[in-house]
Amino acid sequence: MKIYRGLHRLPPGGRALTIGNFDGVHRGHQAMLALLNNEARHRGVPSCVMTFEPHPRDYFAAVHHKPELAPARIATLRDKLKELERCGVDECVVLPFNAHLASQPAEAFIADTLLAGLEARYVLVGDDFRFGKGRLGDYAMLDAAGEAQGFDVARMQSYEVHGLRVSSSAVREALADSRMADVAALLGRPYSISGHVVHGRKLGRELGASAPGVGDGFRTLNLRFAHWKPAASGIFAVKVHGLHPDPQAPALSGVANLGVRPSLDPGDANGGRVLLETHCLDWPAEVTASLPLVNGHREAYGKIIRVELLHKLHDELKYASLDALTTGIAKDCADARAYFASGAFASTQTHTQTRRQTTRDRI
Repeated sequence: MKIYRGLHRLPPGGRALTIGNFDGVHRGHQAMLALLNNEARHRGVPSCVMTFEPHPRDYFAAVHHKPELAPARIATLRDKLKELERCGVDECVVLPFNAHLASQPAEAFIADTLLAGLEARYVLVGDDFRFGKGRLGDYAMLDAAGEAQGFDVARMQSYEVHGLRVSSSAVREALADSRMADVAALLGRPYSISGHVVHGRKLGRELGASAPGVGDGFRTLNLRFAHWKPAASGIFAVKVHGLHPDPQAPALSGVANLGVRPSLDPGDANGGRVLLETHCLDWPAEVTASLPLVNGHREAYGKIIRVELLHKLHDELKYASLDALTTGIAKDCADARAYFASGAFASTQTHTQTRRQTTRDRI
């Protein structure tokens, strides 16, 4: 998939286009993208998604100084683009949502962005699509413009699973309620977050050094996110992809903290920002041997990993001391091991695999 930041470098030629935030790329999005790809093939043009960064509601929250209006994000931009690519989209245009776009009248958006900028021949939108200044543009306006100016317009109705409308809001609610099985059903895959492993405070390897059975401490893989308000938070049993040198090898089991680490000083290396801190329960020798040496240690810094959040153990806790934190982490590790050894994990895996196959069949 080719990614364009703005319209200025787009190659000439028509496109089959859909527009939206696509947060999470859930099963409703997947159905829409399958239809888009089919229409693009029939027309002999690339399929194209136009999305926005920041999220329009992030922009207006900042303008009005009301951060509470910003939506919780299901996915980072990296993960959204990766899922769009997996869905077979040819192009993605990421438009900066700024004052110009926010104030652009609906008619100008059609003329300048859809036609002059994107050369749209087919435009597919959802049943609640609105656009332009004040959200005054709607499907009827877009359809009338298409008829007058020679491009096709289609609208896709809501996608439902067992009577439940699949939407980004439904995914956010399931994440907020820690219903990870429902999240996987709505997404058609386990919920995951990816990123580059970065340096942290390196406290984990010190914390667990004296804990029974821990050995090399609670060494963690840190993923840091600037300006991200995640839809999930807390302590999770996870699977980690991207570390093993054999891409066919099973993912590593682990426990992860997604949040701001309330037990630590907000002035530490994390700086109070959201961090996904993952501790792998076991490190196979071949994984360790494949990592580069950094100051005499095998480290994963710079590697891109993907962490599946499968089961929430509890919310973030503020511990009174580092000793209490060490005890808490050791219990989390034990609880994660118990989860992976349980029938609940095996049942979840079977259910998720069935869901993913059903998704492909329906789309």
